[in-house]
Amino acid sequence: MQIETPPTDKPYDKAEGERRGIVIVNTGDGKGKSTAAFGLALRAHGRGKAVKIYQFMKVPSARFGEHRMFEQLGIPIEGLGDGFSWKSQDLERSAQLARDGWEKARASIMGGEFFMVTLDEITYPLIYGWLPLDDVLQTLKSRPSQVHVVLTGRRCPPELMALADTVTEMQMVKHAFKAGVPAQRGIED
Repeated sequence: MQIETPPTDKPYDKAEGERRGIVIVNTGDGKGKSTAAFGLALRAHGRGKAVKIYQFMKVPSARFGEHRMFEQLGIPIEGLGDGFSWKSQDLERSAQLARDGWEKARASIMGGEFFMVTLDEITYPLIYGWLPLDDVLQTLKSRPSQVHVVLTGRRCPPELMALADTVTEMQMVKHAFKAGVPAQRGIED
């Protein structure tokens, strides 16, 4: 490790643009996409802002750690799917659930009552062709100016990344699962 001298000068100038809703994408093969999105939701909720979270691949009855905590905090979180494709018994039903879920999410974005709408794992129904990318892009472009939207998932379409204001790509350097350590509740649920 190399020791550094702490900076004493401010490393940036204050932005002078207008405050507005931004589109944030968390993508890549590394861990932390949803976790980062949930952290933003918590930050907004802590400031008294209205937040809504949609999970495109989780079932409506899901009871993962984030569901339990968000329920305690009064943050609405809704599963829209029937699990990942390899767990599905009927991919056409999965596609229809994604389309129906998108209509709910779209209404929340366009309604303007939420400060932040999180679309967790939305890239999967997009890359599977279950949702029309153009409709998602148009919704993001025409949303009320104060609405922030956070989107997560691997292999984010380039068109969506180009539209976003902030894109973070999580890169896997090392993962316990590859060393044979199974997923653990409270860490990966």
